[in-house]
Amino acid sequence: MKLDESNRQRLMSLSRDALRELQLNKLNALLQSVLPANQFYAAKFAGLPRRLISLEQLEQLPFTTKEELVSDDPAGLVRNLTFGPESYSRFHRTSGTHGRPMAILDTADDWQWWVETWQFVLDAAGIRADDRVAMAFSFGPFIGFWSAHDAVIARGALVVPTGGMGSLARLEVIQSLNCTAVFCTPSYALHLAEVARRERIELRKNAVRALVVAGEPGGSIPSVRQQIEEAWNATVFDHCGATEVGPWGFADKDRRGIVVNEAEFIAEFVPIQNRQVLSPINEVIEGNRELPPSLGGSFSELVLTTLGRIGAPVIRYRTGDLVRPVQREDSNSCRWVLLDGGVLGRVDDMILVRGVNVYPSSVEQIVREFPDVDEYRLVVRKRGSLDHLSVEVEDRCDDSTRIAERLNLRLGLNVDVVRVPLGSLPRSEFKVRRFVDLRVNPEGAA
Repeated sequence: MKLDESNRQRLMSLSRDALRELQLNKLNALLQSVLPANQFYAAKFAGLPRRLISLEQLEQLPFTTKEELVSDDPAGLVRNLTFGPESYSRFHRTSGTHGRPMAILDTADDWQWWVETWQFVLDAAGIRADDRVAMAFSFGPFIGFWSAHDAVIARGALVVPTGGMGSLARLEVIQSLNCTAVFCTPSYALHLAEVARRERIELRKNAVRALVVAGEPGGSIPSVRQQIEEAWNATVFDHCGATEVGPWGFADKDRRGIVVNEAEFIAEFVPIQNRQVLSPINEVIEGNRELPPSLGGSFSELVLTTLGRIGAPVIRYRTGDLVRPVQREDSNSCRWVLLDGGVLGRVDDMILVRGVNVYPSSVEQIVREFPDVDEYRLVVRKRGSLDHLSVEVEDRCDDSTRIAERLNLRLGLNVDVVRVPLGSLPRSEFKVRRFVDLRVNPEGAA
């Protein structure tokens, strides 16, 4: 059902009881629609109830993992497709950043669900029908570009695709068409600022007022957000989604993190127990407060269930994303769960350095506090039985000592900081690989 903004706001203000009733009804409708046609879930849920009396029964259903979805199909098609190929009209594929790429299909109805779910993201970023939105992505199987493209068109705004263009050409188009919004990754927003500085383009004087960023941590990391906003003289809005899940999160009004769209996704949280975690969230939350036990503790892995994607549903899907959830029953504008600091990193990206668990996003928070650092990369190696962390930086200030001192002060660890030539580290309009793990393969590329 297509909703206008007032109805979307109404959903966000539902009481917890009303929201759970809505979720239960949608979940039962999903199960009725996909079972037994969806062979993956028919086998997975064999002997289990196909209609739930309460959301508490959801815990009786097993988790779904990415490894289960990956198939031996030559095209890489996922296992959880409900229909035959003739029922689908969209093909997309994951980046393969964390394993083998997955190819996913969507029906026309499912694609409409993508477009409508995206409207919550556009609401949060204040995108209007009179905006001119530059999509700083290449054409290809990456679903983020295509879903955002169609969602913005549905809103009535002008979409400016820049596929196939170099960074300088994109900047010229953004400037000449007076684009008011740019969609890209946080890394690419910083790279465009770097190119503008090199080409003496006054980026702060263009018409861009909003940058919607996604694809990697950054939009909710204070130091990264501040760097982008100062370079562009515009406001950054974070967004989270996944090819196999959907556009599940958008920036909260204070931009302190990501709100889970609980009208279209059920969120659960698997606790990360018995760990001391250093993360940028410690820079965001005052007092390091604890959470109610019902939300699984302070740091958790995010588990999501889609409620409107019939052709390729995921039920209790372990995303691998590290988050810190906060429930906000007293909020007047939005009562959906907030992930403070957004997605903090990948659960499996944790580095154990002399007894302290460090996530790459915690290092990024610190490194990005130095505006003279154009790019950086983390490299972790084994030294004996311990992990050793070093940070490579492109530093225009030519003084890596100050960065090492701050990392030491904030993390309580001695981290080697190595200056590398300007422009030598990888750039990309997609996800940038800033974490190189040489613990298993010491001969791998660094």
